Amino acid sequence: MAGKKRVYVLDTNVLLHDPTALYAFGNVSVVLPIMVLEELDQFKRENSDRGRNARDVVRRLDQLRERGPLNEGVTLEHGGTVKIIMLSDQELKEVHAIAEVHDGRVLAVAYHLKQQGEDVRFISKDINARVKADVLGIAAEDYLRGRVRPEEFYKGWIKYAVPAHDLKNDKPAVLKDLVTEYELQVNQFVWLYAQSNEHNYRIFRFLGDDRFVPVSNPSLVWPLQPRNPGQVMAMHALLDEDIKLVCLLGPAGTGKTFLALLAGLHQILIHDVYKKMLVARPVVPLGPDIGYLPGDIHEKLHSWMQPIYDNMELISHEAVRGERQHVGTYDHLQQVSYESGRRKGRKYEHRSHEYALRPLDRMIREDKISLEAVTYMRGRSIPYQYILIDEVQNLSPHEVKTIVTRVGEGSKIVLSGDPYQIDSPYLDFSSNGLVVASNAFRGQALASSIFLDTSERSELSRLAGELL
Repeated sequence: MAGKKRVYVLDTNVLLHDPTALYAFGNVSVVLPIMVLEELDQFKRENSDRGRNARDVVRRLDQLRERGPLNEGVTLEHGGTVKIIMLSDQELKEVHAIAEVHDGRVLAVAYHLKQQGEDVRFISKDINARVKADVLGIAAEDYLRGRVRPEEFYKGWIKYAVPAHDLKNDKPAVLKDLVTEYELQVNQFVWLYAQSNEHNYRIFRFLGDDRFVPVSNPSLVWPLQPRNPGQVMAMHALLDEDIKLVCLLGPAGTGKTFLALLAGLHQILIHDVYKKMLVARPVVPLGPDIGYLPGDIHEKLHSWMQPIYDNMELISHEAVRGERQHVGTYDHLQQVSYESGRRKGRKYEHRSHEYALRPLDRMIREDKISLEAVTYMRGRSIPYQYILIDEVQNLSPHEVKTIVTRVGEGSKIVLSGDPYQIDSPYLDFSSNGLVVASNAFRGQALASSIFLDTSERSELSRLAGELL
């Protein structure tokens, strides 16, 4: 096999995951069985990201066709080639048994090339297809481009024990040492706690060049506060107008959606930072998807957005319960609202009713909040809005890129999700869009990531996360 290029046979799901996969393998021969094009032709009719990716791949192949015949192989800029293979009748007879197996037609091409003496690698996002390839003696691999290894996962903070007396200093001396020891990234948090008492702690945010800013509980007009250090870090990043992208990662019950909604409401209703909040979720269901739900798009979204309604109801309930315990809270709310607008130089008529929490449906009618499916965000430019994308672990890196590039001037976007609870069949902890985006933006001054590891939903929820 001297002088031969290694041959990579791509499964359809690889191209649906990443339309640029054609160019991702360097100086090798990328082979697409003709049946991959047939499957792309079926998917391209879908009004979804999968359908758009299928159309994207077909357009790229059409552009390559202008350079030469694809059945002979077209050379790419980096020296590799792209080739489309259709087996002859005689060749099909030789691999008939394999081709008859479910999803075996692509594997049949890989097997045929291997029988011809080629150094073949079968690339698929489908675990079962890779197992079948292994049974046939074909080397099989997952598509790894953009993956984040678990040991490289960026939490956004470090935790470090120090003597209790060090916490009394405005800037503990250990911070300077940690910059070098841990290669701190801009906007990474340092959680210092006393060696004798973990509940005695202080948090600092690294700004670069040995500069740190202390982090404390935010001052909200509603009697709601973070319940643990992770939530303190999250609220700090969510309320900082200079941070335009926040990634919140963590298991169920850690408060990701709750904190993101609370911070958004505070900045829209109290501080007038953004004109409205846009909340979107991907349509990747555990059971029947949105198309099977009754009613029009708004009625379907109501069911699909039920977790948002649940969190809004919880925020309102906690705020109202707290206000009953704080005489004068409403007057304080008015004063904070006025002072905030005056400091920012904004001219607006003070109307106290705008700063009270109302039911979600009412705020939707007042155009303070809009609920949308991720599918309908493509092609838009979204300025001066607080954007919350929930369940991002079910999106591919390409889909997350498409969403984040929609963010317009004066907007902030929050990506939240649980990377350990993925419903998409071709994504995992290392390849989902949430983890990849969090790692890609590490160290950027306008981005922050926080991994929340403490459940605050209930004791039962916490135990379920640990035991089940």
